[in-house]
Amino acid sequence: MNHPLGPLRALATADGSLSLHSTHFDEAFHSSIGALAEAEAKFVRPAELERFRQSREVRVLDVCFGLGYNSAAVMSALPESGPPRMLWWGLELDQRPLEQAMDHQPFRDLWPAAVRQRLDQLQRDGHWHDSGGQGTMLWGDARRNLSALPDSCQLDLILLDAFSPSRCPQLWSEEFLGGLADRLAPGGRLLTYCRAAAVRSSLRRAGLDLRSLLPAPRARIEWSSGTMAVKPLGKEQLAAEGPGWTSLSVMEEEHLQTRASVPYRDPKGDDDAQGIQQRRQLEQQSCALESTSAWQRRWMKPASRRPCSSIG
Repeated sequence: MNHPLGPLRALATADGSLSLHSTHFDEAFHSSIGALAEAEAKFVRPAELERFRQSREVRVLDVCFGLGYNSAAVMSALPESGPPRMLWWGLELDQRPLEQAMDHQPFRDLWPAAVRQRLDQLQRDGHWHDSGGQGTMLWGDARRNLSALPDSCQLDLILLDAFSPSRCPQLWSEEFLGGLADRLAPGGRLLTYCRAAAVRSSLRRAGLDLRSLLPAPRARIEWSSGTMAVKPLGKEQLAAEGPGWTSLSVMEEEHLQTRASVPYRDPKGDDDAQGIQQRRQLEQQSCALESTSAWQRRWMKPASRRPCSSIG
């Protein structure tokens, strides 16, 4: 029987780790540098997990769990039996990526035994529980399932790894990102590979401080490798630079003043991709913001006469 989300095709990446390509979204799950390298550079390092060594708990939400690299890499970087004790939730529509990953022995061999056991339990039962914490997977539409998290839950980390906004705008809308921001604890961090102006602008309007992620080792040098969005912690100021992240450049700040910053809107949380894209295009056509092409020309690399990478 054909799956409603279409076939998945295995891909080899530069670091040898397994990735997949989605026919439905026409996009790979990870960058070509490697799934493991991306998880460590864009999620583990900027999370600064050593911050939690004196904490009783660390609360993590993985949005678009996929094969499980991001959560597995975070789990592997924390003590197996705590502290801190991990309270974990995952949001994922498609069960097949985890199934394929767990059937791939080189993927299993990447992780400590305790992490493999958690992934096995997630695949089999949809939840895990051990001396180091507990976790629950919520299968289905992330927009609906976000509300299933406990009302009292304030998250320390959100790992946001949905397909790109052009392919899956449902999970980059002003409303969904605002819902994620509302779930963050003071000082909590949302981490994503995405640097799109529409996404960053929505996160800033949700009250989060923005930082730009630095490239992974051996990755192509680009103007940004992603975004860290942090809920302010009282009067404490977020440092301008840290492990794997830095302040937004003047170029990036100006990007947020262009038509590229017009958000994806999904007022009722049930629109399809086409409807969200069409609504955004109409708003872009009628707004008074600078054109993205003008911004791009202004920041064109003189040597190559080509724009600075993709603009998101």
